[in-house]
Amino acid sequence: MRNIRFFTVILFLVITTIGCRQTSNKHSTTQNQTLNDDFSISKLEDVGLERLIINELIDSIKTGFYPNRHSLLIYKDDKLILEEYFSGHDENWGSDIGVINHNDTILHDVRSISKSVVGACIGIAIEEGLIRDVNQSIFDFFKEYKEFAVGSKSKLTIYHLLTMTDGLDWNESVPIDNTEAEMENSKDKVAFILSRDLKYEPGKNWNYNGGTTELLANIILRATGKNIYQYAKEKIFDKINVTNSEWTSYYENGIPAAASGLRLTSRGMLNFGILYQNDGKWGKEQIVPKKWVNESFKSHISRQNNEGYGYQFWVFNYTIQGKSLSIPAAVGNGDQRIYFDNGNNLLVVTTAGNYNKWEIENNAWALLKKIYTSFSFKETR
Repeated sequence: MRNIRFFTVILFLVITTIGCRQTSNKHSTTQNQTLNDDFSISKLEDVGLERLIINELIDSIKTGFYPNRHSLLIYKDDKLILEEYFSGHDENWGSDIGVINHNDTILHDVRSISKSVVGACIGIAIEEGLIRDVNQSIFDFFKEYKEFAVGSKSKLTIYHLLTMTDGLDWNESVPIDNTEAEMENSKDKVAFILSRDLKYEPGKNWNYNGGTTELLANIILRATGKNIYQYAKEKIFDKINVTNSEWTSYYENGIPAAASGLRLTSRGMLNFGILYQNDGKWGKEQIVPKKWVNESFKSHISRQNNEGYGYQFWVFNYTIQGKSLSIPAAVGNGDQRIYFDNGNNLLVVTTAGNYNKWEIENNAWALLKKIYTSFSFKETR
């Protein structure tokens, strides 16, 4: 009987320990403990956040008030203060993969956050002298497609691609059978994009266009001899300790789907966010030029609802509790977000499985507003 009781106690301790490991409570970890030499981790209270509000937020995610949320990481005052993961239905580039118990090692679609990584690669290639500058003609890299360099289309530059002010006839406003899907199914994606009619003079009108990112990735390939994933791994991921990543490729040629195919862990997203929050610097190494980060986060063209667009990044101008905030963001379909608020030294990473669901009220933006109620923040505009 004693042996049975002893075994039962040991079994209980083992199960309890495992259960604790599976429950994410990393916001309670010892202050200033380092995590893979990437960043320090600390407690909510140490950076002025109210634990009660954040705990309510976590409970609301678990109960589905913020539906199908997969992860939430808060990085404040140069410390990771919250890291939570949740179970939820997910996809891999449109393929159903069922309910996933998400954690810090599981890859997740970042969808159009891929575009922000492509933008970073362009900045690095310019710094290396492989691309002249943002005003260089795109047809310098697509000489075999000169047949499309007619009229105002011949004026297209890298800047127009980065800011999605290309003026090409492109429609991604519908989730299925849109122009991006047509591009993905085409044999020659560069020809498909460049053959589109020009609706507006380049630089005059903004229109969301994943084809611009595909062209940027092809420019990286032609300028460096490496596809966008190879170049991103060498110049960014390997340097910021992102050791787990994938980039979905087109079946016919193995070329990465530049606009939406990247898969990262939430920590990988955080590391990329920290890189940009630190003006492109990681440790002592300047990886992305500081000027490029600034230009990426600047609104080059204004849109409706106080939104702007930089170099493959969105710029949101919010009013929260009567205070104005300018928040650049890397944005992906399904409610993937990296929010940057440098004025409050805040970085928020979140993933979800709400692909092509645009009308969800309690989305990443609602979640971010809740986070702001947990501390005293200042205007950043």
